[in-house]
Amino acid sequence: MKILIVDDDQNILRLYKEELEEEGYHVVIASNGREALEQFEKENPDLVTLDILLPDVDGIKLLRQMKEKRPRMPVIMSTAYDYRDDFAVWASEAYIVKSADLTELKSTIKKLMERE
Repeated sequence: MKILIVDDDQNILRLYKEELEEEGYHVVIASNGREALEQFEKENPDLVTLDILLPDVDGIKLLRQMKEKRPRMPVIMSTAYDYRDDFAVWASEAYIVKSADLTELKSTIKKLMERE
């Protein structure tokens, strides 16, 4: 299974990549919106974790673009801030607040993949 991780924080990218590869996932990373769309098209991921605050594009706008192309692909919104009240985030399958403890992220990925 291939996961695209989109985040502008290099430490988060490294942590998520290492932890998820240990779980057996193939991980592709992108640090901005432009790169994310390129990787999305090229790699055809099974799931995306998407940061809301990116340097070049709003993550919610990116979510919409990805969902237009692949409506059934699961997207997990990942942010350091609580955006649950923003209705646009509801287009994603899940929402997690970033943490060094990836237990919630890993269990969310497993749940979403079981649905497929």
